[in-house]
Amino acid sequence: MAGRQRILPVRRDYNRWVANQTLEDYALRFTAKSARRWSAPRVAQTAIGAISFLALEAIGGAITLAHGFVNASAAIVVVSIILLVTGLPIARYAARYGVDIDLLTRGAGFGYIGSTVTSLIYASFTFILFAIEASIMSTALELAFGIPLWASYILSALAVIPLVVYGITAISRFQLWTQPFWIILNILPFAFIAWKDPSQFAAWWQFGGLDRGGLPSTFLEEFDLVRFGLASSVILALMPQIGEQVDFLRFLPVRVADGDGFVKPAHRIAVFFAGPGWIVLGAPKLFAGSLLAVVALRWGVPALHAAEPAHMYDVAFRYMLPSRDAALVLTAAFVVVSQLKINVMNAYAGSLAWSNFFSRLTHSHPGRVVWLVFNVAIALLLMELGIYEALERTLGLFAIVAVAWLGAIVADLGINKPLGLSPPGIEFARAHLWDVNPVGVGAMGTATVLALCAATGLMGEIARAFAPFVALATALIVAPLIALATRGRYYLARRPREDWRKLSTIRCSICEHDFEPEDSAFCPAYDGPICSLCCSLDARCGDLCKPQARLGAQARAALTAILPGRLGAALSPRLVEYLAILTLITTAIGLVLLVIHFQSSVGVPEIEVALTRALWSAFFVLLIVAGVVAWFFVLAHESRRVAEEESARQTTALLDEIAAHERTDAALQKAKEAAEAANVAKSRYLVGLSHELRTPLNAVMGYAQVLERDTGLGAARLNSVKVIRRSGEHLSGLIDGLLDISKIEAGRLELARDEIRLGEFLDQLVEMFRFQAEAKGLAFRFTRPTRLPEVVATDEKRLRQVLVNLLSNAIKFTQAGEVVFDVAMRHEVATFTVTDTGCGIPEGEIARVFEPFERGRRARGQPGLGLGLTITKMLATLMGGDVRVDSRDGEGSRFRVRLMLSVVAAPIARPAPPLAIHGYEGPRRTVMVVDDNAVHRDLVREVLAPIGFTVLEAEDGPSCLALAAEIRPDLFLLDISMPGMDGWDLARRLRAEGFATTRIVILSANVGESRPPDTEIALHDDLLAKPLDVARLIDRIRHHLGLEWRHEPPAAVPPPPEPGRDDRPDRAEAADLLQFARIGYVRGVEERLAAIEAAVRADGDEPGPRLAGLARAVADFDMTRLVRELEAIDVDA
Repeated sequence: MAGRQRILPVRRDYNRWVANQTLEDYALRFTAKSARRWSAPRVAQTAIGAISFLALEAIGGAITLAHGFVNASAAIVVVSIILLVTGLPIARYAARYGVDIDLLTRGAGFGYIGSTVTSLIYASFTFILFAIEASIMSTALELAFGIPLWASYILSALAVIPLVVYGITAISRFQLWTQPFWIILNILPFAFIAWKDPSQFAAWWQFGGLDRGGLPSTFLEEFDLVRFGLASSVILALMPQIGEQVDFLRFLPVRVADGDGFVKPAHRIAVFFAGPGWIVLGAPKLFAGSLLAVVALRWGVPALHAAEPAHMYDVAFRYMLPSRDAALVLTAAFVVVSQLKINVMNAYAGSLAWSNFFSRLTHSHPGRVVWLVFNVAIALLLMELGIYEALERTLGLFAIVAVAWLGAIVADLGINKPLGLSPPGIEFARAHLWDVNPVGVGAMGTATVLALCAATGLMGEIARAFAPFVALATALIVAPLIALATRGRYYLARRPREDWRKLSTIRCSICEHDFEPEDSAFCPAYDGPICSLCCSLDARCGDLCKPQARLGAQARAALTAILPGRLGAALSPRLVEYLAILTLITTAIGLVLLVIHFQSSVGVPEIEVALTRALWSAFFVLLIVAGVVAWFFVLAHESRRVAEEESARQTTALLDEIAAHERTDAALQKAKEAAEAANVAKSRYLVGLSHELRTPLNAVMGYAQVLERDTGLGAARLNSVKVIRRSGEHLSGLIDGLLDISKIEAGRLELARDEIRLGEFLDQLVEMFRFQAEAKGLAFRFTRPTRLPEVVATDEKRLRQVLVNLLSNAIKFTQAGEVVFDVAMRHEVATFTVTDTGCGIPEGEIARVFEPFERGRRARGQPGLGLGLTITKMLATLMGGDVRVDSRDGEGSRFRVRLMLSVVAAPIARPAPPLAIHGYEGPRRTVMVVDDNAVHRDLVREVLAPIGFTVLEAEDGPSCLALAAEIRPDLFLLDISMPGMDGWDLARRLRAEGFATTRIVILSANVGESRPPDTEIALHDDLLAKPLDVARLIDRIRHHLGLEWRHEPPAAVPPPPEPGRDDRPDRAEAADLLQFARIGYVRGVEERLAAIEAAVRADGDEPGPRLAGLARAVADFDMTRLVRELEAIDVDA
């Protein structure tokens, strides 16, 4: 079983003409109820404008001249009754369902494709009638103004296009504006004839025809059944005029019932006169033409031109006007207005008919305006070929096919539906109809064949004259019989959705416009609603909604039922298609040759026999050609079908592959989301962990800094405190490393722009790591460029972090040999290269050394977490640079970092070194510290109380508010994370309760993990991170309170050493310590002093006052005093 066809819905964009409903006027689909804006009287008046066409006068005059008054008048009366009766059901259904004649044909027994032939018939009627009417107009222009006929034809055709482009909107205005002028000029001539020359009426009644010399006769003597039939056949050719009326009837407003449930009379009257009632007003015009033709003949107009409306009304207006020229001008004006009034109808109806015809053949619709021009062009060609000269023959032959078509429609609407042989409504959607309904198509085909046989004389002379009546009668009989035999099963392939009828509009899934339910159907190929316009034009669906109702399936089913069992089962679809195409081409050829035979009849038996023999020969020759052409059509269609099937298979395979990719992508997306969720969870965990670690670490490092400032501690205790602080700093660095990775991955790490004195910066690093390398027995070489900018701009902390990680790794993993630090600078691009002779990295591990927590097998015995290189690469990338590594296992490694360092042309002056603080100027200040951790509160007290601050403590927000109400602090230090009221809420309450200008500093282990919300920025004045940097805390308090520190006086020169005590450090040692002190490398100074003290004690001596003074200066972080004392040692030495 074949899989369901899948079609990607591509939104259909129509061109400007199709999208504009004013131009399009709902071509190819029913007139939406919302578009029926005009009143019933206005629609009726617009449609009644069709009776203005002078072809009625021309036909009346032609049949009178040919067959006499008696036969012509009888034909007019009888045929008018027939047209009135047959037009009633057509008008009724068209007005009720808002459909044009083509859509009505689809639902009245012809099917979707079956009505294609009728669209061609109707389109032919419109351009034939257009050509006849325009020829009449051209004759008037030639007669009145002397314009050549060929030019008049062009003017008559082109004048109509602007009036019809804008559809019923413009046509309605034109008909209403010209109606009074036309009515007056249509009636006045006959009044003047009756007044001035009543004898013309007697002559008219007694006119027996040109072949009898116009002799007077009685009715019984004059009436001839054959002549009556010939005259009636010509008039019956006007039967398709009801189609033009229907094209306007569809704009009637929806039926409105009165209080008793009956349709209002105004609506019924409008339906009657706009529909079949046209003949009520048209029959008098036929009689008028009959009269004027006799009058013109008696005025001396040649018989060849007596039936031409221009000559008729020229004679008629001479009764009104004494001047011949004035009569000619009035004639031209009247004829032009009359012909424009009808030709706008013909052109409009033709544009709709061609739209319906070609849309089903080509599955495209360039717009009704295009087919309007096409229809006018065909009519112009017929005019140039002289169709008016063969008026009677043309209409007589056309009447056969047209009457057969409309007879089948009338039979279905007037007989089948009332008897229940067909569905009660009118369904026109392609999705709901069989391609061919044998009721209408079969009735029309049978009627046409019998009528053509009658027209050729096979059934006798009388049948030949009544050929159109044969077609009408046959259609009325055969249609109900076929409907009865088929039980009406070929009307609907599937029924519309009942639940859609309750909706006001439905959106088409293709063009994405809204349509009323009657204009919509469900399409299984697109799996959604589709409007009738998109459904008609779609060429990709393959009628998936009704596979059994397609033309090919119907043809195969019919042949299988007709032919014997084995022959029907073995019947090839290719043969069926070939026979169908050959039949169509043969029929078309036969019709063309038949028209030629009728047009070429001269009445000479010998010539007609020769002509018939030649036409038969031509037919058989063309039949052979048609067979070859049909076969080529079949092969081309089969090739196309094979290509489409292969394309469908490939498309299905592609769609399956796409679906598989979509499943894979969905799985990858799910895995990605899971990884991202895990990454977010990891980041949250790290942030939370850092907060929990920093909380106790703040106390450890803070108290370590306080103890280091205590001058009463002994050297041994001081060294222990320094070990505690250094361990805390190491732990803090590990935490910072974890958080740096989290920040970089989240894109929250912000770079600073510091001014760095590059030479001093590099010297600090070199001195720091040279000491470490030499202590390990390694050579440390530094290659400095000859030209180095004095000051560059970058993030000093991050640059130091990158280089420290690389240099520390090089020393850590090198057991013997050397470490080389090379710096190159070119065009503000710095290249830092660190080369070692250590253990190296195996080739398989090089790609993993930059991954978090990844450590090579050679690094397993070394301390560390495996984050150094990860942070280095991330920071370098973030700073716009890169990191590259070259390494060989067992031979060493080379890491190269390239960064952009912008040269600073005007650097900021270097700040003065800080001095020791022992108080401040001015009154005593009060600081309140709020923290749920008592250790943290005590730490802040230990830092601030010795330098003169009053420190108040509160463990939570309510306690702070209560205490602050009694004692107004000068500054608040608030922790963020507290139970109940957090730091932000407390700051908000403080601002609201009178502390709008009091300084608030936030202290938290979470500072720096995320930017505070904009609404909370205004609540505080500063943020400081835990663990606390005591020096920064003191500096920010000075800044916010505007304090001026009191510094300790310069240290006194120590007394000379006592005899027998060691006076260390010496000059060389002091020089090394001085280098560390100048770069601020406190840890290096501490380690060297501790080493010197250990050496002194190893010799059995106690440290002297010089060494003790230097230790106190380091413990107080007084680097200025330390440098001064070391410089003094150098000078003394």
